[in-house]
Amino acid sequence: MASATFLEKRSIDYVPLAERHGKVWHLWPVWFSGDAHLATLAVGVLGLALGGNLFWTATAVVLGCAIGTFFMAFHSAQGPQLGLPQMIQSRPQFGYVGALLVWVVALVSYIGYNAFNQVLAVQALHALFGTLPLGSSGVVIGFALLAASLAAVGYDSIHLAQRSLAFFMIGILTVFTLCAVWLLPIPAAELSPSDFRLIPFLTQLLAAASYQLSWSIYVSDYSRYLPHTVSVRASFWWTYLGAFIGGTWMMLVGSVAAAVAPGLNVPAALQRAANGMLPGFGTVLLISSLLGLVTISALNYYGTSLTLLSVWDTFKPLRSTAAKRLASLVPALVLSTAIALESSSNFLRHFSDLLEVLLYLFTPWTAINLADFYLVRKGHYSVREIFNPHGMYGRWNWHGLLAYAVGFLAMVPFFSTGLYTGPIAHALGGADLSILIGLPVSAGTYIISCRSLDLEADRRAAAAADVGLDSPVATSVASRHAALERSAEGA
Repeated sequence: MASATFLEKRSIDYVPLAERHGKVWHLWPVWFSGDAHLATLAVGVLGLALGGNLFWTATAVVLGCAIGTFFMAFHSAQGPQLGLPQMIQSRPQFGYVGALLVWVVALVSYIGYNAFNQVLAVQALHALFGTLPLGSSGVVIGFALLAASLAAVGYDSIHLAQRSLAFFMIGILTVFTLCAVWLLPIPAAELSPSDFRLIPFLTQLLAAASYQLSWSIYVSDYSRYLPHTVSVRASFWWTYLGAFIGGTWMMLVGSVAAAVAPGLNVPAALQRAANGMLPGFGTVLLISSLLGLVTISALNYYGTSLTLLSVWDTFKPLRSTAAKRLASLVPALVLSTAIALESSSNFLRHFSDLLEVLLYLFTPWTAINLADFYLVRKGHYSVREIFNPHGMYGRWNWHGLLAYAVGFLAMVPFFSTGLYTGPIAHALGGADLSILIGLPVSAGTYIISCRSLDLEADRRAAAAADVGLDSPVATSVASRHAALERSAEGA
């Protein structure tokens, strides 16, 4: 098995079996730390900002994270099976060119989240060092360069950073939680189950679900180097537990901080709440959350890089190199920084709008991608044909494009945003139930449209196209290494 190198050489290309490495449990710290940062705290504030109390905001956070993480974690299993990044896997459902639709959505997500992360970093440093102006362009640029540097090194370094941060954050969050239970003066009205308000509750639930679901676009980016023998069950649960616990825990910390210190921005509220428990603890918690913001921004830059290279490959097939991956980070850094420098005012409102838009755009894609992988093609794809401009998956796949359009249109009457409120959402008092409609409609439409496919012939063609993809020697070596790892874990 090839050992990991300092600078990752691969990008959107297939990871051969001989290069697979790592353990499936490594997935939980990636996604625990993926949620253990300031941006996740901001999600837990939304229900309170709209007039809800802490009890119902916390309930909505737990339910929303449970729903969104369920779908997100199923994408993780695709990595070991296919050895490919998440976005390039959309070609079988949407076509070689048609997949550009979802890649544009992914780019909006990556760049938008990193822009908001940069704004949060400035707010955090302002809370730590009051003399630093909130609009500091130097901090915005410096933060982006730091995160992009980690992304530049690549897969293994990101995994290592996330594992190190996960264990540190568990200790910090445990202290905060225990102190909150015993020391924090939370107003009694915030804990009353009788004060239920539908709109804040549903807004918080959908925001939490959307936030977790939005990781779906790059989950398998961080499982694609794992041995192909890793089971769907194992990759699902290690991913689910990491993301659900990290997301729920961090959002609830944000909810508690907002309930105790209303009216302050997220970092300042967190610092005041933690300092109210233990003198100086707010500074420790804020710095820890800021470190998490750096690493998740690195994941976003890494995902932006892979998606931009996928777009490039659509118009001109490319051979993956480290230099091309590094070059693709430059436009990602420039765009997110430009947006961050223009988005510093009214942060929370803009962040809420972004979450809502992402929910609408990702819901049809995740339903179609999962339906194809688990119910239609059942994991049988040709890696070579995914990179073939005139291959078996076509340039435009009407099955996926039709299902996306139908699913999205079915959601429109249920939209409820600051820009548009659909008629059904209006009749429900502004409640947004779009995700509950978009998932089954998109998946159902795709499954029905695929009845015209000869799936047995599709499977045979995929198998034939990938003959010799991995040499027999490499396959044998990879299998022996996987068997040794299983034996070591069982010992």
